[in-house]
Amino acid sequence: MTTGIRDQTERSAVNTTMRWGLVRHSLALTGRELTKVRRNPGIFLDALFMPVTFLLLFVYLFGGAVSGSTGEYLRYLFPGIMVMSTVLAGLLATGMSINRDIKKGVFDRFRSMPIGRSAPLIGSVVADSARYVVTLVTLFAVGYLMGFRVETDLLSALAACGVAVTLGFSLSWISVFVGVLIKEEAIVQTIAFLGIFPLAFGTSMVAPTETMPGWLRAWIDINPVTHGVEAVRGLLVGGPVAGPVTATLLWSAGFLVVLVPLSVWAYQRRV
Repeated sequence: MTTGIRDQTERSAVNTTMRWGLVRHSLALTGRELTKVRRNPGIFLDALFMPVTFLLLFVYLFGGAVSGSTGEYLRYLFPGIMVMSTVLAGLLATGMSINRDIKKGVFDRFRSMPIGRSAPLIGSVVADSARYVVTLVTLFAVGYLMGFRVETDLLSALAACGVAVTLGFSLSWISVFVGVLIKEEAIVQTIAFLGIFPLAFGTSMVAPTETMPGWLRAWIDINPVTHGVEAVRGLLVGGPVAGPVTATLLWSAGFLVVLVPLSVWAYQRRV
């Protein structure tokens, strides 16, 4: 019995050491990715340019037609653009960055090191979360200049940012899986763009869904990004919060549970 207890204790200690080792390795590789960003801040431009452009275009081109005034439409649109910005950053950037590193042989070097197999992937995804933060800060600055104001409180606004980042982080693993699985960068980029349109625009982001055809409303109702938009909208300007936030978190957890193991499996087969 004593031997069995000792063996169980040793196995538990080994598992704990491996888990903490994976955390350390992932953080170290996150630091590597952030160093790349610091040396080449231009890679943030794609994460900033598109959301800000969409915000300006939609508000000043369609605000009067959809809501009767640009101010009212900005109030409706801004939460959706917040969510779209994290989805865009996750789907466009992460997978292509990993795909480039694999083709350059960087991940072959990682494989020769005594680190956790998933550490390079986790490090890349966590580092790309910096894009979300920079994008959201920029959006709030632009939105404030345009006249948007948070109508709830600071804690709710921070929670809205957390919901948007969580959803973007979980969806970025779709890009990771595709970036590891497919060898050609151009195909990875094409798949990312094709995935953006139904996920980001097949929502209530730009207009209420009442006048939309039934088949589109059916997709909007099950689209996880829709729940994210409604959650952020409720947290920023008022409205239902508990249901949309819960649905967003459940979808995010489901994406992580499914996509992280698939991405690690594809990575191990690739390199």
